[in-house]
Amino acid sequence: MTTIEDAPVTPVSPTFPTRFREAEERSARIARPLKLVGGVREVDEDLMSRLGAGFLACDEVGNRLAEAMRMRAGEAGRVSMRDFSTRLADGPNAIADPPPALADFFATVEATPDWVDHALIAEGGRVARRFGRNAADVLLQLSLIGGYRFGGPTDLLVATGGLTGDMTRRRIAETQKWSVAIMQPDALLPYAEGWRLTVHVRAMHALLNHAFGETWDVERWGLPINQTDQAATLGLFDGVLLLGSRALGVPITRDESHAVMHLWKYVGWLMGVDEQWLVDSERERHRLNYHVVRAQADITAAGPELAQAIMETVGALPYGRFRRERTLSMLTAFLGPRSMRELGLPVRLPWAIAAAIAANTVRYRVLNRGEAGRRRLERWGDRVAKRVLRDYYGDAEQEVGALETPTRGR
Repeated sequence: MTTIEDAPVTPVSPTFPTRFREAEERSARIARPLKLVGGVREVDEDLMSRLGAGFLACDEVGNRLAEAMRMRAGEAGRVSMRDFSTRLADGPNAIADPPPALADFFATVEATPDWVDHALIAEGGRVARRFGRNAADVLLQLSLIGGYRFGGPTDLLVATGGLTGDMTRRRIAETQKWSVAIMQPDALLPYAEGWRLTVHVRAMHALLNHAFGETWDVERWGLPINQTDQAATLGLFDGVLLLGSRALGVPITRDESHAVMHLWKYVGWLMGVDEQWLVDSERERHRLNYHVVRAQADITAAGPELAQAIMETVGALPYGRFRRERTLSMLTAFLGPRSMRELGLPVRLPWAIAAAIAANTVRYRVLNRGEAGRRRLERWGDRVAKRVLRDYYGDAEQEVGALETPTRGR
């Protein structure tokens, strides 16, 4: 019987970037677990075509804001950084006569869809907080470093300096800060901290996309920040988080999974991810993620550079030597020896996975059962989050990076 991996690869349309499906045999091997959990029987060629087209699509509302923010002083319709920051901090009445692009952007993010259930979002935050150390491990290792096995976004990170050199620790800290913030009670109500940080990140992405679009190899990679890569990133925060946490022995019910997925669905919407990539169930996400991985490029030199920068950062944290060895052990289990070698990382025995499963068996199935146990797990998760942020930020103020608005022509 012919398997999906053995099936002939459909020729890539010249309208898609050359990265699209360029290493599909390798990608299909990496995505095999997603094929199983997503219930995928055959490749959905219509979905693959939409993913290919998505490499050339961006957040149009954010793009118009970025265009206005990069205008020269005095140009009609220009949005200053001060305008944006004031509007985000002080709300709808902060600016009497806002420029059209600023007004349109905030009208969009304030128009909460009818499908949003804030009670379910709050439950998703509570569930995610109960993951504690497991969430931090999965997001760093399986989501972040695991994503370095493919070219495109990794090359953009190297080009921007966002996760290399001295900026590595800061950018990881900012991602942790944002992910922790959106899980807090009522954090995603309009103008609460998690909502404002998410809108802030959307504007950052739009500015980066607009600035790098002038020099980026679009024919090779698609737009710097595009809809397909944004869908892939969203999948790393919801589906991969759930899948990885289960692999570490965390019990997650169907209702808990649904709540986490709903939280991230709304976050994705706020971030400007097209609604065709916003899904309700974990199984749908795994199915989509399977196709997303098959659409990816091969690994590039940026992947090992980023992965090794992360490991250097982990080694510089408190208890760095132990944390580095623990991370390498988990990574070997999550990614496999072949991927570890591709990333230039040393292979370790998977002792850390075994230790995590044993600890989680006691933590979730013995000590913290029932409603009182769930509340204790939430408090534990909050303590873990505070320690992680303190370790990464050190004495620096816990902020998410400032927007930069390079003027056209500089």
